[in-house]
Order: sequence, then C-alpha cells, then structure tokens
Amino acid sequence: MATEDKNRATAAAILPLVGGAANVSSIAHCMTRLRLGLHDRSLVDDEALKALPAVMGVVEDDTYQIVLGPGTVARVTPEFEQLVEEGREAAPPQAAVSADDLAAQGAAIKAQQKAKNATPFKLFLRKIANIFVPLIPALIGCGIIAGLNGLLVNLGWLPAVTPALAAMASGFMALIAVFVGYNTAKEFGGTPILGGAVAAIIVFPGVANIDAFGQTLSPGQGGVLGALGAAVLAVYVEKWCRRWVPEALDVLVTPTLTVLISGLATIFGLMYVAGEISSAIGTFADWLLSNGGAGAGFVLGGLFLPLVMLGLHQALIPIHTTLIEQQGYTVLLPILAMAGAGQVGAAMAVYFRLPRNESIRRTIKSALPAGLLGVGEPLIYGVSLPLGRPFITACVGGAFGGGFVGLFNQLGDTVGSTAIGPSGWALFPLLDGNHGLGSTIAIYGAGLLVGYVAGFLATYFFGFSKDLLTEFNVSQDPAPSTVAAAGGPHQAPNADGDADADRANGPGSTDSGPTDPGSTGPDSPDKAPVRV
Repeated sequence: MATEDKNRATAAAILPLVGGAANVSSIAHCMTRLRLGLHDRSLVDDEALKALPAVMGVVEDDTYQIVLGPGTVARVTPEFEQLVEEGREAAPPQAAVSADDLAAQGAAIKAQQKAKNATPFKLFLRKIANIFVPLIPALIGCGIIAGLNGLLVNLGWLPAVTPALAAMASGFMALIAVFVGYNTAKEFGGTPILGGAVAAIIVFPGVANIDAFGQTLSPGQGGVLGALGAAVLAVYVEKWCRRWVPEALDVLVTPTLTVLISGLATIFGLMYVAGEISSAIGTFADWLLSNGGAGAGFVLGGLFLPLVMLGLHQALIPIHTTLIEQQGYTVLLPILAMAGAGQVGAAMAVYFRLPRNESIRRTIKSALPAGLLGVGEPLIYGVSLPLGRPFITACVGGAFGGGFVGLFNQLGDTVGSTAIGPSGWALFPLLDGNHGLGSTIAIYGAGLLVGYVAGFLATYFFGFSKDLLTEFNVSQDPAPSTVAAAGGPHQAPNADGDADADRANGPGSTDSGPTDPGSTGPDSPDKAPVRV
C-alpha cells in the first residue's frame, strides 16, 4: 500500500508541473521514461520537475520524456493516467450554444441519459467498444478491397492482380486477434504490447501441434473472443506482478511471468472455450435468420434505436466481428441498419407535417444527408427523440425494413456486411451475400426503401397528436407584417418566447421519449455519431 501511495504521490507531483490534465494529449511509457504528448510546451516547469526526488531527468524529443527508472515508470504511469482522466472529468463542460430549442432539448436528453448510463455493466460495454472501434477503419478498407476482389474474380478480370488484392483484404483479418489483444490490454490498464503478445499465440501456426481437452488446436481457434479473454487475463497477471515483484527485477520478471502464465492459460483453456462460444454465435445467427428471419428482422430492426439509446448496442460489436471472422460478413448489420432508414423516413414526415416551423425544417434539411449515409445522431437528438412520438414511429419504420431483409435471409438470400461502422447508403460498398452482389444490393436497397416508406407513413399518420401539432406547427421567424410595421427586423411579441416556454413542458418534452440514451456509436462510445 505504501508503494502505491508513493507512486500516486509521484504522479500527482508531476501533473501540475506539465500544465495539468488539460495540457496532456497522450500518455505512454518505455523501459525508463514517462512519455507525454503536450498541447503547450511552455506550460511545463522543467526545473521543478528535475527537482522532484523520483525524477532522474527530463528529455525533450517528439514527446516530453520524464525519466523515472525501470520498474518505477510502469507503476507511476497508470496512476498518472488515472489522475489525468479525473482532471478531465472534473473540468467544467463547455456550454453548448444552439439556436434551435428542439435541438437543445435533444442535447439535454442525451446528457441526462448519458449520466444514467454510468453503471458498471454499461461502462464495461464502453470498454469493449473502445477495443473494437479503433479497428473499424481497417475493417472498412479491407472489406471494400475484398468486395472489389470478389467482383473482379467473378468477372474474370485482372487475374494477375486479384491474388494481391486477396492478400491485402485477408492480411488484417488473419492477425485481428493481435490488434484486439493490444487494444484490450491498453483499455484495461495493462501494457498493450504484452496483451498483443499473448493474443498472438491464438493465430500462431504452431498451435496446430498442441493437444488440449483431447483435441488438436487450430490456428485462430477462439478468434477475437479468445484474444479478448487472453489479454484481460494478461492485464491481471501483470498487475499482480507489479504489486509483488521488486522494482529492480520488474523489467525482467513481470513481462516473462505475464506471457508465461496467461499464455499457458490461453493455450490450455481459453482457446478451446472461446472457440466453442464463437462457433455457437455463428450457428445461432444462421439458425435465427434461417428459421425466423422475418420475425427476427422485425424485432432487431425495431429495437436497435432503443438499444443505442440504452448503450446496449455495444455488446453487438464482438458478435459482428466474430461473424466477419468466421463467415466473411455479418448478417446482423444490414438488418440493424434499417433502423436508420426508419429514422430518415420519420424525419421526412416531420418535415411535411410541420410546414410552418421553419426552424425544425431547416434542421431536418441539414441533417438528412448525414442520415441517409447512416449518421443518425443529428436527426435523433435534433428532431425525433425530443418530439417523442416520431422516435417511436421511426422504430416502426426500422422494424418493417428489418423484417423485409430478414425475410429474404429466411428464403435463402443472405445479406451481409464485410465490415462494421458504415450504414445507410454508405454500406453498399461493403455488402456481400451468397447469391451474387447484384442480388444482395437489390435486397438491401429495397429494405432501405421499405424502412423509409414505413417510417414516413407511421410518423405522418400516427406521429403527432393534435396538441403536438398545435404547439410545433408555428412559425419561428418574425412575421413580415410585424417587420414592416416596426420599420426593422423586430420580432413579434411572444413569437418565440411563449413557444419556448410552452415547449419546455409540452408534449415534446423528454417524458415522451424513451429513457437512458447510451453511447453514440462505433468511433468512440461517448462522442462519435450514432451509426444506425
């Protein structure tokens, strides 16, 4: 305990001397040095840092390096990272400025429900998302190359080039377990490269010479789930070693024990268990869509937006990745993407139902292109969620679109995506299936159309009560007669003030919508746009 207090005290002494938490952009460490990325180098007090008893010196390079010595730096760095995170969370939030009252209501809902999401389970799901979200650019790039290669192979074009494209598309997936292990260790507070080293065991060809539970292991067995478990185990072993191994031996003993203990557990346990779980996920997904595709698609498409609001959609990320690793594509994402189609249709209906509310119509016009590409946050928090009913009817549109795509899966026309992240129209380059690209694109496009139409009709006819229409179908701009009479751009009395006051407690208040919005998406669980 005394050692932990000493390490935290060292970190606490360093932080203000490098400009505080707000001045730190990145944190890493090597064998002996704490390496910091800084926003403003002038805020650093070099002499005071050098005077600290634990600091052996400072080095100016591409990062600002504080020499703490072997063993010590590995213990001080986690404490420093925690202090920086605490400092950032304690910083006063910047006030958001919005001219649109409805968008302000949406932002308030988002902030309120984000605070409710700080439960251990949802925080764990955010960690899972943080592991996989950085992999999305590579998944997208390799997925598009795989689709292009498949098209060229089917057409018989460029036979000298297609093997190279296949290597580009498959290389990342062959080693994805290593990247998952690296990110897992980083997210759970361990040394990233040790997490990657343990996860690399899973894809090493030599495991084919090992028997476990009476079966011969195969390279890649357990996939990303095995890599995830192996890296988490490595983090706990490493932390245990940091606590008990003397600092003088830390640089030699801790990495060795971490790889040895967690590696043996991975080979003679985790690979087998994770392999069974991965196989069960693939089998269940195939069975679900083959036997109840329309019903399953209806439920999945209808519930995905609420799952996003609750932050529970993050639990699907490892499932998507496992399916891509096993089958080459995930059959779930095209169905879930229909939720975004329902949202777009609902927004278009709101546009036509509120012809006098120029403010909301401008919001919809500006957010609709992003919505068509699968970026749903502007429409969700700026339009449908604050209004209440249109959010529910948007889910109805997503349900019908999901049911349509699920029906074709049930009939044998599989529609899948070779990567996660994009949605809406942006998903077209990543589509894949079992009956040719043309058929797959046609089914997905028709599903989007069904989602648009169903969301529009449900919202147009059932998305507004009489009171809601009376409240929101009013002009937010100054009346022309008032401007002319006043001789200037003065607003009519109560044109906005009374409407704003009414909206605060009217039918469009937060009580109308669902509760507990969660993390907003794949790029980062708290800040990235919702992709539905």
